[in-house]
Amino acid sequence: MTRNRNMKIAAVVAFLTVVFIAVPTAISSSGRFDLYYTLTSVALLSIASAGVWLTFYIGRINIGQGAYALMGGYVSAILVMNHGWSFWPTLPVAGLFCAAASVLIGLPILRLRGVYFAMVTLVLTEVARLLALALPITNGAKGIVSIPLPGALTVFGVPLIPDFATLQNSRLAFYLLAATVMVICFVVMYRLVNSRIGKLCQSLQQNEELASSIGVNIAYLRVIAYAVSSFFGGVSGAIFAAISQSIYPSSFTVTDSVNFMLNCFLGGLGYVFGPMLGTLVLYFGWDLLFQTGQFQLLIYSGLMIVLMLVLPNGLLSLSEMTRKKG
Repeated sequence: MTRNRNMKIAAVVAFLTVVFIAVPTAISSSGRFDLYYTLTSVALLSIASAGVWLTFYIGRINIGQGAYALMGGYVSAILVMNHGWSFWPTLPVAGLFCAAASVLIGLPILRLRGVYFAMVTLVLTEVARLLALALPITNGAKGIVSIPLPGALTVFGVPLIPDFATLQNSRLAFYLLAATVMVICFVVMYRLVNSRIGKLCQSLQQNEELASSIGVNIAYLRVIAYAVSSFFGGVSGAIFAAISQSIYPSSFTVTDSVNFMLNCFLGGLGYVFGPMLGTLVLYFGWDLLFQTGQFQLLIYSGLMIVLMLVLPNGLLSLSEMTRKKG
């Protein structure tokens, strides 16, 4: 027991060292500062994918996370541009707005299961895009542009985060922001899954009728899980809008929602950190296949099918398979 605990602590320390020390040092030494944007994107996509994974955990196929990422981006951008808010308070507000919206949407649709729930959530992203095109506050197809970089964050007069506009390398600042939020997100996920509520949520995945028969409030758990999932989507969308300094109705599409789901499948639906690994592999894998030209999508699809057949439980199941063989 103690050995396993020490191994987990060592793995966490190693991961944090790589993310916050080794990666910035390597990029600084190589001069490849463009990699900051790439790794920031991976971190943000991991956060959104983590929310999708959570809905899988309660036995629902969620293909609508792009809708909440788009909502979060617009909420943050509107508060900053139209109401003069600092970026930092808009971050939790965007997440809470998406969580509240998901409760209203989820109450009726979470009763659906399987392909029916998936079809409804698939429509959500397109509905969000059409709303962004139609509503005057979102500025239609023109979107919201020239969003200022995040300003300084001070608490009781003590500066915690400097103004990004004054930094020599704002890409590094955004990378550290995205990586920090990603770490917090997965810590919350890990604690949630290993808590009493997490065990009850897992029972919904296995047999909802049985869980209900022993007194589990399945409707409450479904809504809570979906709200947390949407919160993550909203936060990732808000940071995306700040990094790109713009948000458009097409910033998050149905394709993005599908990719969030694929990240979870590839990493492993049975592992909390599956979405993180799946996002990393898919993001860089797609870029590597760019050299194949017109065959990029064909090779990408073929490899995905092979991986799903060989590793139906995701890439993280490799360690478990190796352990069993040993």
